[in-house]
Amino acid sequence: MNLVDSSGWLEYFANGRNAGFFAPALEDVGRLIVPSISILEVFKRVLQQRGEREALQAAAMMRVAQVVDLDATLALLAARLSFDLKLPLADSVILATARAHGATVWTQDRDFKGLAGVKYVTKK
Repeated sequence: MNLVDSSGWLEYFANGRNAGFFAPALEDVGRLIVPSISILEVFKRVLQQRGEREALQAAAMMRVAQVVDLDATLALLAARLSFDLKLPLADSVILATARAHGATVWTQDRDFKGLAGVKYVTKK
């Protein structure tokens, strides 16, 4: 299973320099999970930068994959990871979601660099 964090989705939607790095994970929808918090982050950023129509389109594309909602069990795991690894809230939810589903995190977010189960690429 794969999980692309919000920075990867945004890079892909913008056809940025690292879009090709994220393409294999994003285009393999049958093996892709999406934390609900990533939909929040991506929708908000696209809304700010490109407007509501494109934000809704981005959210719709993300919802084609398996969306994982934040429940109490996942929240507790995220809190533990946040505490242990000094991760920001959203990043801890993303990592907890990936670990709970045996997924690899694909990212260009430096907060994940060097963590187990993460495919990291430097943001260009």
